Amino acid sequence: MLCFLFFSFFIASSYTQLTQNYYQNICPNVESIVKSAVTKKFQQTFVTAPGTLRLFFHDCFVRGCDASVFLANTNAEKDHHDDVSLAGDGFDTVIKAKAAVDSNPSCRNKVSCADILALATRDVVALTGGPSYYVELGRRDGRISTKKSVQHKLPHPDFNLDQLNTMFASHGLSQTDMIALSGAHTLGFSHCGKFSNRIYSKAGIDRTLNQVYALQLRQMCPVNVDPRIAINMDPTTPQTFDNAYYKNLQQGKGLFRSDQVLFTDARSRQTVNLFASDNNAFNQAFVTAITKLGRVGVLTGNQGEIRLDCSRVN
Repeated sequence: MLCFLFFSFFIASSYTQLTQNYYQNICPNVESIVKSAVTKKFQQTFVTAPGTLRLFFHDCFVRGCDASVFLANTNAEKDHHDDVSLAGDGFDTVIKAKAAVDSNPSCRNKVSCADILALATRDVVALTGGPSYYVELGRRDGRISTKKSVQHKLPHPDFNLDQLNTMFASHGLSQTDMIALSGAHTLGFSHCGKFSNRIYSKAGIDRTLNQVYALQLRQMCPVNVDPRIAINMDPTTPQTFDNAYYKNLQQGKGLFRSDQVLFTDARSRQTVNLFASDNNAFNQAFVTAITKLGRVGVLTGNQGEIRLDCSRVN
């Protein structure tokens, strides 16, 4: 119990050192510089948005929000099978934003990759129609990245509600936070292999899946399909950050079991129904949840470093 209390105090004391105006006297234009770079990248390819958003989640859930997912070595996080599908455009967005920040003499080597990723995540959400929000800053970059550290740290497409809640609770996130963050699936795509067991099995089509939608998925993902084929997570408004994800769940159109269970399980259905009927309620809950996510396992003060290159330690 004493150890747990110390750990809780350590985590709390780290994120309380994050502030919205951390760079005010260090690099006062950091937010506008990052936004400009992210916007330019977004205009080149839409994948910038879901790629960056997913990258932030994967980084924070493994070793905390310390940009360790960027590190390249012979045994890195991004080489784990749960991370190899992270879009290159997400990494490139942060790398380009970092270069833009460092091109300003007063900002050079003073802004962490972890903070740039947090800012870029906010910007892609806003660029796709979602809420803009204040980002707490002051993170330092981690020096360690191992493939082993990813194991069992990210939610699986077949997770049930208890498994989802347990994993998110381990990071101080509530069930409502988890449901709100799952709404990020309103953007992006998945490869067919991640959900093929729902449309092809000895028992037939997953009974919680909308049958018409399932047949459409079979057409897009035939047996032995090219593994590079990707399907939109949101079949209605895949390039807009909105509450359509929850409306889809009400119709049995959650692509993963871990999506659909949020509606089929009575314990979470009420929140899904609320977000489906009230986009503002979803936006508010998402801002609360992603702010809490951004505090997970952060390094501050003299911990970690400010990387000169996001892909390697100094």
